[in-house]
Amino acid sequence: MNTKQMTQIAMVTAVYTVLSVALAPISYGPIQVRIAETLTLLPLIWQPSIAALTLGCFLTNLIGVHLGVTGPIDILVGTLATFLAAVCTWKFRDKTIRGIPVISILMPVIFNGVFVGLELAWMLNPDNIAAMAVVYGLQVAVGELIAVIIGWILLPMLKKAQIFGEQ
Repeated sequence: MNTKQMTQIAMVTAVYTVLSVALAPISYGPIQVRIAETLTLLPLIWQPSIAALTLGCFLTNLIGVHLGVTGPIDILVGTLATFLAAVCTWKFRDKTIRGIPVISILMPVIFNGVFVGLELAWMLNPDNIAAMAVVYGLQVAVGELIAVIIGWILLPMLKKAQIFGEQ
């Protein structure tokens, strides 16, 4: 990894974190559309974004704990969901349906829906985890799907701009 890549990773991390915190009312909780999650499709075109997204999510969740909008478990669970989704987005990028990497696109939706849904159920409804994990998971997944659709729309522009070097 060279200085340019480290700088790019730091910039994506900062953009993710600033977007999430600036839009905190919609970035945290059972009903959320974390606009920064539009960046979760970057692994389709740039592998180092896995580190940037993971760091950005970690910092965002750490700040969320200090703002009192999430619990400490979100630092681990939310960050793990983002990391696994980013790795799978990268790994499945060549598996397409009619030229669209559907599996990759759905990875952030699935991982965040399941992991964050379970986390929210455990934190907010410990007496009814199973049922509430489904409810919260679907709510998070819908918000994530909105962010991913926006990300899919923005991705060709990022590709064309070649901000991240060779694609």
